[in-house]
Amino acid sequence: MSIPAVEASWARVDAWLARHAPLTHATLRPPAPRAAIEDAERTLGGPFHPDLVASLRCHDGVQPDDGAVQLASYGPLCGVADIVRNTAFLRSLGVGEAGLPLTLGIGRRPSDGLFIACRPGSRYGQVGRRFDEDMPSFAHWPSLRHVLADLADALEGSLLFLDRIPLAVAGKLAWEDQRTVPAEAVSPLTRAAALAEPESDPPALIRPVFTNVAGSPPPPPEHGGPQRLFFVRTHRPRPAPLPDQPDVAFAAGLTPAEVLRRLGAIPATVRPRDRRQAQRAVESAWAAHRPLVRAGETEGWTYATLEGGAAQFARPEVLRALSTGTRVAVLTRHGPEVVLTFAEDGVPCPEEDTRRVTSPRRNNTAGGPEARRLGVDLWPGSTAAYSRFLAVLRRDFGIAYDPDEEGPAELTSALLLPLLDDLPTGDCGFPSQVRDVDLAGLVERTPPQRLRAALVAQLSRLASETHLDTYPEVAEALHRIRHGLPVDCDQDGPLDSRMRTLAAEAHATRKLLQDADTAPVSHEDLTAWTARDKAAHALREFLRLPLPVAAATILDQRVSLRRHEELIADLDSA
Repeated sequence: MSIPAVEASWARVDAWLARHAPLTHATLRPPAPRAAIEDAERTLGGPFHPDLVASLRCHDGVQPDDGAVQLASYGPLCGVADIVRNTAFLRSLGVGEAGLPLTLGIGRRPSDGLFIACRPGSRYGQVGRRFDEDMPSFAHWPSLRHVLADLADALEGSLLFLDRIPLAVAGKLAWEDQRTVPAEAVSPLTRAAALAEPESDPPALIRPVFTNVAGSPPPPPEHGGPQRLFFVRTHRPRPAPLPDQPDVAFAAGLTPAEVLRRLGAIPATVRPRDRRQAQRAVESAWAAHRPLVRAGETEGWTYATLEGGAAQFARPEVLRALSTGTRVAVLTRHGPEVVLTFAEDGVPCPEEDTRRVTSPRRNNTAGGPEARRLGVDLWPGSTAAYSRFLAVLRRDFGIAYDPDEEGPAELTSALLLPLLDDLPTGDCGFPSQVRDVDLAGLVERTPPQRLRAALVAQLSRLASETHLDTYPEVAEALHRIRHGLPVDCDQDGPLDSRMRTLAAEAHATRKLLQDADTAPVSHEDLTAWTARDKAAHALREFLRLPLPVAAATILDQRVSLRRHEELIADLDSA
């Protein structure tokens, strides 16, 4: 198949832009004078490739204005002056010998963009990609003619070009990532529910011991008499581990059951566990990367200890939930930092009242939980500060707590579905532009009721394309929204529980992909759970935040390539 000449492809690009994106078409410069090209060749010390000359004779690059012609995310096309200036800059950095820049680069940085090889050799005429810290690499295009032909095809057929799809939006050329959300996804939480929680200690190390037939200790073998192989249980000596110093929260006047409920305990996982059982459980596949908490009582206070999973107690939403109607003190330890925080009746204390100690690292020994198990204290200052803060709690609040004494006790415990992050409060503002939509102008010129009706339709479209509306709690909420009825989004309600479950699915999938060479989930599963989690967040913002703020999130998360047309249609029918 023959590749069209540069001029033929530019004619197709010009025609499409003039018809569909006239504002972008207007940014194309007139043809470059031949004399300007020849002068640039002398300045740079060599001739331009004929394809580059032909392209510049069609258009001398673009005016780098808003909406200018870009090659996907690689920036606007270079003109003659851009080529001379950027080549000189790149050569001054010692990275400009691979070829002449074709685009102004990602973020208008000449070190990140497309280039064409103009020196004789095996790469002559090929188009490559250049990145700041990487060696230049050549793309799949053997020539600039191929690039422009593919650009013309992409514009006319809404096809992928450099992993993005061109669209005409409000008279301008826009580039969209191709988004697809799988309808089915492997659920880490469903897989975990089919597993049994680990109950027993891991088997101890064993070593073979030979005995004679009678079972008495074996003498040194003399004549090769009959022997039997037995196993004697032994333990490999290890250094004494450091004391346990878990994150712990103290709440006045609450029961352990109530503390667990406020933290988001999963009822089916509630049972007594000592610290070793809890830590073994939370490190297993059964936990699916969800936190596990144990709760006990001491002299009028209930305490909860985090035995594994993502940190929870210092989160503002957790402090607020725990301290509603009571007082809370939280002691957290994360490597070099130990922090003592207070909250009362849903209000965390001011930052200046938070007590904080940061310990410098003692050496360069590898860290992590294994270091503590081996007795290697990388941050002795924060280890000592944790003990000092426990003494402060005993002295000032009468809280008696010793993690070493408490660890062997079987306390009520449970896995958590972590609380959702707090939404912004007050005047949180919203962006003026969202994916080529003039949101500020839309809000200003659209009556609130009409805007709300259009966004309800957009929210329903988002729920459909991410398959969020397949969950009955979400379908019911969308039905009530469409009919102007109130929606319960409070903690422990079915909708909130579904949203927290989706967040846990996305977190577990991401962790499984990070932590295992062969994971039971795929990146497509992560795409699905992340999209549903973000769509659920958009629904929550619609229920809780000012309409323009929620609009920004809804419009940003839309998947369909026809989203601009659909928005116009939804506004027209509102």
